[in-house]
Amino acid sequence: MSKINATPLSEGNKVPVFNTSDDSGFTYSNENLLGSNFIIYFYPRDNTPGCTMQACDIRDSFNELKKIPIKILGVSGCSMLSHKKFKSKNSLPFPLLMDEDHKLAKAFGVWGEKKFMGKTYDGIHRTTFIISAKGMVLKVYSKVKPKSHLIGLMDDLNGLL
Repeated sequence: MSKINATPLSEGNKVPVFNTSDDSGFTYSNENLLGSNFIIYFYPRDNTPGCTMQACDIRDSFNELKKIPIKILGVSGCSMLSHKKFKSKNSLPFPLLMDEDHKLAKAFGVWGEKKFMGKTYDGIHRTTFIISAKGMVLKVYSKVKPKSHLIGLMDDLNGLL
């Protein structure tokens, strides 16, 4: 087990260098996202109750989010096949980025020790980042609660962008 503490990037930090693909094979990087505001949210696993609730909440507000305009990117360490099934089953209109090696989660500071039902393990800490078109972190949401997260996020987006 790694000793990495999950300390996410702070507001005002530049987005780390990254390059990955989504569930359809399209490539995303810190470079090709410049010029667009985006939300990148990290979640533990596809098809778990909390992660499904969070993804569907974003899906249900997707048209409103597009008006801002802002891109939405979901990230977990699940496989491409898992992402495709999760996206299809829940009609998610936004990309799910690949991070099977956890490099992206580590770069954003959201990979680390977790405890659940008496067990300790390494995993993704549910965290959301609002990123400016210049690649700067505008807002960080740590320890996200899937059920109520989007309400606060929408309020903040109106003030930040």
